[in-house]
Order: sequence, then C-alpha cells, then structure tokens
Amino acid sequence: MKIMAVNAGSSSLKFKLIEMPSEKVIVKGLFESISKKNTEENFTSKYKIGNDECNVPIRTHTEAVKILLDYLIDKKIIKSYDEIDGVGHRIVQGGKYFDKSEVITKDVEAKIEELCLLAPLHNPAHLDGIRAFQNISKNIVNVAVFDTAFHQTMAPDTYMYALPYEWYEKYGVRKYGAHGTSHKYVAYKCAEVMKRPIEDLKIITCHIGNGASISAVKGGKCVDTSMGLTPLEGIPMGTRSGNIDPAVLEYMNQIDPEKYTIKELLRILNRESGYLGVSCCSNDSREIEANLDKNPLCNLALDIQYKRIADYIGSYYVHMGGADAIVFTAGIGENSSRLRREVLKRVAVLGVELDEEVNNKVRGEIAEITKPSSPIKAFLIPTEEELMIARDVYEIIKK
Repeated sequence: MKIMAVNAGSSSLKFKLIEMPSEKVIVKGLFESISKKNTEENFTSKYKIGNDECNVPIRTHTEAVKILLDYLIDKKIIKSYDEIDGVGHRIVQGGKYFDKSEVITKDVEAKIEELCLLAPLHNPAHLDGIRAFQNISKNIVNVAVFDTAFHQTMAPDTYMYALPYEWYEKYGVRKYGAHGTSHKYVAYKCAEVMKRPIEDLKIITCHIGNGASISAVKGGKCVDTSMGLTPLEGIPMGTRSGNIDPAVLEYMNQIDPEKYTIKELLRILNRESGYLGVSCCSNDSREIEANLDKNPLCNLALDIQYKRIADYIGSYYVHMGGADAIVFTAGIGENSSRLRREVLKRVAVLGVELDEEVNNKVRGEIAEITKPSSPIKAFLIPTEEELMIARDVYEIIKK
C-alpha cells in the first residue's frame, strides 16, 4: 500500500511517499514559493523531488500536486494517480473536535475551516493541500492527522485558563497544544529504545525547532504541553516570544497607540521575538551559536530559552510524580549538543547525569546521552512525523 504524507504550508508543500506496512520511504520532496503572483516570465517557485530539482512557475497547490503526481508516473514510481491508496494531511489545529485522525468528509473539512481563526497561518494552507488532492483524484482516500489530537487527553485543570468560563463555552478558549504527532512518535520510540512498556513510563518530550514545545507523557498519554490556544504560548522560539505578561501589550499600546496596535503587537510576538528579538541578529540557532563570542545578546537569547525549557521539565516532573526519561527532538533538539547540555545541566538536581562525550558527538541519530548510572535517562530521538501520519492513514484504510 502506498501512502503519501503531506504537510502543506501557505506557499509550500512537503511530502513523503511511503510503502506500508514496510514503512519504506519511496520518495520525498518539497515545493516552495507557490504563489498566484508567479507568471511564466517572473517566478520564484521551485521543487525538489528525490534528487531532481527544477524551477518552474507554480501558482497553486493543485498545480504543485499535479506536477508531483505526473513526475511520479513519468519516473515509473507509480503507474497512475490511483496507485496512491491514501494521503495523510498534517493539520495543525483540530480544536476540541478531533482526538484522532479522521477520513476527510465535508463535515471534517468544514470544521478545519472553522478552526482557521485559531491557526490562521496553517489551517487555510492545509485546506489548500486537501482540495488540491481532491481536485486531482476522487479515488484517493484523504485523511486529516491533527497536531492537537495527542493533547486531547489533558485534564480540564490543565487545558483550561483562569478566564471567564463563558469564553470557553462560547468561543473555545483553552489550551490545545501543537506538535502532537511528533511528541507521540518520540515518546513511543523512547519506550521502544528503553525496552519498557509505554504504559509504565513517564516521559518529557522536547520538540525544539524554530517552533518548539514541551510535553509530559504519562503512560503513553499527554497530560500537559507547553503550547496553548495558539503556538505562541510556551518557551521562546526562533521568532516567537513564548509566555509573557499580557499587560505588556497594553503597556506598549499606551506608549504609542498608532505604532503598537494589537494586530502589530501580536505580529511582533510571533515574527520578531524569541531568538531574533533578543539577539537582534537571527532566528537561526546555528547562526546564534556561531556568534556567541561576538555578540553577548546571542548568549542571552539562548540562555532565556534554556532556562524556560528547564522550567517546564521541572514542572512536568512534579506534575507526573517523577520522570523516567527526557527526549530531545526536531531540528535544534537533534543537532545542538549545546542546547541539550545546557538544559540538562539546569535539571541535574532531578537526577540527570549527562554523558558529555556522547552528547558532544551525536546528532540526528537515536542515542542515549546520559550515563548508565543516571536515574533519569535522556535521549536524542529524531522525529518522524511523516511516518506517524502514514501509520494512521494505513490503519484507517485497512479498517
């Protein structure tokens, strides 16, 4: 069975075609700079599929999908569109409606659209991806795989805010979280690596990329996570502020009401804060680490994030009544030995004994980075969100 895992962005489409149940990746690729502004004479769009790269004008996601499927036929990877049994679409926001992956019906599609208000940068793009595949073939099974689904096991005292209850009842204001597909994958993979049942484990998962979140996973279920109503809550990230005093918004608005409107302030919190805001030079952790000796603000930007990650780990340790393992994943978590070292140093009091030598030499591969004597184990586990998507689609089609 051939399953395609798709992550559609506002101007991009990332995919992996996976043979199931063997879980062999057949081909993967990325389309970039998809835009209605592209013309035959003036365009920035391009794609990479396998080892092939091409610059072509791509105006819509439907055009990108047609190029993709025609390429697969031309290269004899598939014989026809219908050879793809199912497509799993990553959906950032599923709200309170979805606690598992679902075949995309008109009702499911309508709910995803309704939730665009909670994920204005993501859900509309996901809908573009869904409709692109629907337009190309009516026989492919399209499945929505929700980033928020894994977090639906949180208790009310965890997902509720101390706000007027009417806001929750009427408008759905509560914590939803994000990166759930990744947190679930690495938690279950951690149990596999430890050779222990997931039901017996308390695991803290740290998905640290340009977007970042921490989750507490007890017995295989999420009991808390750092992102909230939107991905802005939690730890500082590449360009997001993470948690701040909400009164900061009113304070800045009073200083200059014309310059600092609510819309502009939220844009700054999402687009010009985090690493970028503090360091004044970059949102890329690699550039910031490379400039530590030249720019003291780079040190500060990283230290603020390390401290906040440690705060969450300590909080989740208390919330779960202990922890068996801490997992680092995603772009920075998998590749920055400095981040792992500095975070684990801050939580050493809990019983984490870092193996500096191992931590310094591993990146992008499964590895235990604590000493054998460490009461709490720490691991580097690369995330495989596309594989989790493919597994869900496979199980749904099989049923």
